[in-house]
Amino acid sequence: MTTLPQRPATALVIIDVQNDVMVGVHERQRVVDNVLTLVSRARDTSTPVIWVQHSSDRDLAFGTRGWELLDELPVDPGDPIVHKKHGDAFEDTGLEAELAASGVGHVVIAGAHTDFCIRSTLHGALVRGYDVTLVSDAHTAEDLTEWGAPPPEQVIAHTNMYWDNQTAPGRTAVAVVTEEVGFTRPIS
Repeated sequence: MTTLPQRPATALVIIDVQNDVMVGVHERQRVVDNVLTLVSRARDTSTPVIWVQHSSDRDLAFGTRGWELLDELPVDPGDPIVHKKHGDAFEDTGLEAELAASGVGHVVIAGAHTDFCIRSTLHGALVRGYDVTLVSDAHTAEDLTEWGAPPPEQVIAHTNMYWDNQTAPGRTAVAVVTEEVGFTRPIS
C-alpha cells in the first residue's frame, strides 16, 4: 500500500482546460467559472496551482492554438505547467516531481474530459498514494452518445458517485462541490 503521510500539503490540479478540449463540452461556462473560483481560493491560501495540457499527434498538436489553455484562465508565470500525452497526468510527465517538491500528498482535481483524462488521473493519483478530491461541479465531458456513451450529464454524475464511494487503505477519495473545497489535507 502506498501512502504519502510525510507530504501534508494540497495542490489544485487543473486538467486539460484547453481551447479545443473545451469545445462543445457540457456546461462549459459553469465549469470554467468554478475553475476560476478554485484558482482564486487556492491562491488566497497559498495552495500550488498546477496546469495540465494534453497533446496528441492525432487531434491536439503541441503548440497550436487549440492546444493552448483558455485565455480566461489566470495562469501565473510561476505556476507549473505539466505536458502530457496520456490520459493519466502522472504517466511520463513531471507531475509527481512537482507535487513532491511542494510536499503535496493531497490533490484537488478539476477540468476535462471526465470520461478520459479526469478518470485516469483520479485513479493514477490514488494508486500512487495521494488523497484525491474530485470537484464534482468543475469537470466536464463532451457528448459521445453517437458512439454509444451515456449523455455527458450522466457521465459526470456517475463519475461523481463512484469517486465519492472509492476507497483505498490510508487514503481518501471524495467528490465535493466547488463551494465545499478546502485546501487542506483530509483526515485519512
